[in-house]
Amino acid sequence: MTTVRRAVLTLPAAPLGPDNPLPALRAPAGAGAHAVDARTLAELPRDMARGIGRAPLRSLLPTAVRDGYGRERTPAGLDAIVIENDRLRATVLPGLGGRVHSLHHKPTGHELLYRNPVFQPAAFALNGAWFSGGIEWNIGATGHTTLSCSPLHAAVVRAPDGSPMLRLWEWERLRDLPFQVDLWLPEGSDFLYVGVRVRNPHERTVPAYWWSNTAVPEERRVLVPADAAWHHGYERGLNRLPVPVAEDGTDRSYPLNGAHAADYFYDLPEEQRRWIAALDADGRGLVQTSTDALRGRKLFLWGTERGGRRWQEWLTEPGTPGYAEMQAGLARTQLEHLELAGGAEFSWLEAYGPLAADPEAALGDDWAAARTDVEDRLEAALPRAAVDAAYTAWREGAADAGPETVLATGSGWGALEVLRGGYELPGTPFPESTLGPDQEPWRELLRTGVLPPPAKGAGPGAPLVATPWRDMLETAPADPSTEYHLGIAQWHAGDRAQAVRSWERGLHRAEVRWPLLYCLAVADQEDGHPRRAAERFAEAFTDHADHADHDGSEPVAAALGREATAALLAAGRPGPARELWARLPDEVRGRGAFRLLEVRILLAEGRTDEARAVFDEGFEVADLREGAEVLGELWAELTDEPLPDAYEFRMRPN
Repeated sequence: MTTVRRAVLTLPAAPLGPDNPLPALRAPAGAGAHAVDARTLAELPRDMARGIGRAPLRSLLPTAVRDGYGRERTPAGLDAIVIENDRLRATVLPGLGGRVHSLHHKPTGHELLYRNPVFQPAAFALNGAWFSGGIEWNIGATGHTTLSCSPLHAAVVRAPDGSPMLRLWEWERLRDLPFQVDLWLPEGSDFLYVGVRVRNPHERTVPAYWWSNTAVPEERRVLVPADAAWHHGYERGLNRLPVPVAEDGTDRSYPLNGAHAADYFYDLPEEQRRWIAALDADGRGLVQTSTDALRGRKLFLWGTERGGRRWQEWLTEPGTPGYAEMQAGLARTQLEHLELAGGAEFSWLEAYGPLAADPEAALGDDWAAARTDVEDRLEAALPRAAVDAAYTAWREGAADAGPETVLATGSGWGALEVLRGGYELPGTPFPESTLGPDQEPWRELLRTGVLPPPAKGAGPGAPLVATPWRDMLETAPADPSTEYHLGIAQWHAGDRAQAVRSWERGLHRAEVRWPLLYCLAVADQEDGHPRRAAERFAEAFTDHADHADHDGSEPVAAALGREATAALLAAGRPGPARELWARLPDEVRGRGAFRLLEVRILLAEGRTDEARAVFDEGFEVADLREGAEVLGELWAELTDEPLPDAYEFRMRPN
């Protein structure tokens, strides 16, 4: 009999720490790593180019940047949910985006996934904190979801066969869409079934994005029914290449044959069954398949060069095996967004399970024979018709079923949206009981038409930016707090001039000025006024210091100090930058990100020997972004010596 139960997973873990308290007005910091240059874009198929250009994020609003974590790990208990039958055991982390941490095949004793032995956040999600390993569910926009390290709602529901099923659900805030992920193990099944539904409850069309990312040990051959792939690297190109053998004779189906980090988006024929597999030297491993709606398949590899190997160490425990990712998505590439019409949904079924192929065929030089062997064995183990039938049974008989036993609670944002919009979402309830302090001011605005100001000494609170909330803010009494939030909503809508006017109006009457000064500083920065931006960042830092009660105010001081110091350096003012940096608490200045600022200050002052000494002493920037090259650039200003391995995170070919 299938069971669903709570458990605790104990791992060495770095605490997530507090979110960045400043509004995320800018586009994702790592967006450039996933971009395509204009020349390449002009040469792509028209529908692909449209998808790549569709609705890019102008900011991360209304979500917050998550950069409060460090690198020190201590044993911690993580809430887990275990789904188990007589063949498989899946361990899910509802508090961390619903990640499937482990998929254990009992008859063989094999772990089918790459199971990270630690929990170490790193700055790979759109909004910062993300971690590697297992199966993750990515919704929102190109990149790892903002929910990577966030709690989801979770409950037991009845599967189509009457067995218990785990439902995960939340309200994705970048695109304002509710979604659900249903996981179940039919009795006697070697495959974990996953039903996914993304709904658009609005009248307007919304850009939609989904990729299911599965980490597998990189000592594998990745097989997929395709003869070509779109290659995307950190050079921002997108080129169609043959699969599996490159022009130089390299077999790209083996992740360890790649020198540099890269994506391979496979070009599957229209009528082809959707699947991807990762097999070891004995022909054994994991296969993922789905109904046809989940169109795309992809391989991501880190490569064998120093930067890729350093990232592998950074994300897990040094000395442990590396991983690659086999992925499945709604579009051909991860760079595209689809259109989801008002009132419509995307839904599909995925299945994950073990596969044992003939190693001579699956690992041989004949690519067609290798694919045929894998597909034949997949068909024998889980026929394509059975996947389609399971999807129909789930969508028609279980997807709308109500939760029976609540296992975990996510955020209150979905409840607020349901309260405002009166949406009917069978199967995914967002009850008012889940509303919390972050939502309370907005519920008051909804109820009374007035947004209550924050408590004395408190920060301005979490923003909301969707059109209905902006409309309410425009008619609410115009106090400084309301002008602050109205400006953020206008900024998100692209009306930047009006946003600046709202912030300036609020500033005239504000007692606590730093939130509005910060917003105006970002606007100056984005509009090409670096000196004025630097002055406003510094003024915001000083204003916060003057009003801080020094109880819980350190995250704001650190965030403003980091922004202001960097802005002063960019404006060519190293003296004020050093003065401001020196005003930060010792503990803050000791963090890696602030040691990096110290290097930049020292270089601007011409004190290269002291800047080199900071490198020699050693520091780690915990929230270093994917594709960041700043460490190599600063090192090159100091010396012609090779960059030490500890600082080598570059992912592009030299």
